[in-house]
Amino acid sequence: MSYQMRTLSANPLAKERRGGQHAADEAEYDRLRGLARSEQNRRHDLIGESRAAYQNGDKARAHELSQEAKRHEANADAYNKQASEYIFRVNNANQEEDTIDLHGLFVEEAEEILATRIQAAKRQHARGLHVIVGKGIHSESHVQKIKPAVEKFCRDNNLVYSMEKNAGRIYIDLQAEGVGEVDPGQHSWAYGGQQQQQQQQGGYQQQHQPQYQPHQGGGGGGGGGQQGESGGLLDLLFGCLKKVLCGK
Repeated sequence: MSYQMRTLSANPLAKERRGGQHAADEAEYDRLRGLARSEQNRRHDLIGESRAAYQNGDKARAHELSQEAKRHEANADAYNKQASEYIFRVNNANQEEDTIDLHGLFVEEAEEILATRIQAAKRQHARGLHVIVGKGIHSESHVQKIKPAVEKFCRDNNLVYSMEKNAGRIYIDLQAEGVGEVDPGQHSWAYGGQQQQQQQQGGYQQQHQPQYQPHQGGGGGGGGGQQGESGGLLDLLFGCLKKVLCGK
């Protein structure tokens, strides 16, 4: 598959991974994308030469140039694949299990990786997947490309999704019924609501937990409860005081 080349993102790394020790990661990513671009440019030139040779009646030379162009196309695809796998591995090294970061990927690459990840999540019966798509700040003309592609992917594959508070994130609900974008409130547990839900459940259990009720019946047997025990202690105390005060 030959990916449409585009201006490289100024920052293919996720924001929290830029600078410092990660400068080498960004340089390697740019190197691989640059090699892919060079191969694509060479392919384009060879195709032009092949057409010219064919028009001049040199069909053998035209075929030879065409085959060479295909080899450069394969090289470009290989470099792009290395670049996408490299940046994806770097950006997702410390992500949560239910989160995937698509920074630095071409649209076709993002769709392919997202499809694979969703299939794996479904096999594990995961509730959903947080997808980091970026805000398009560093994209060409500042136009988001991954975000609309992920939205279209969800619609085409009958998936329910919603926009998170962070404009660069989309939540895909793998357990909901329906298709397309919905209000985040329909799966608010996904945005930190899981803890709230647990707290609510805990409060519910505490509120409805059987409370100890002291026996209110009148005397006798072992059913006097706390009130009976308190009365017995008071009677004993008063009895002792009476003996002391009234004397012998």
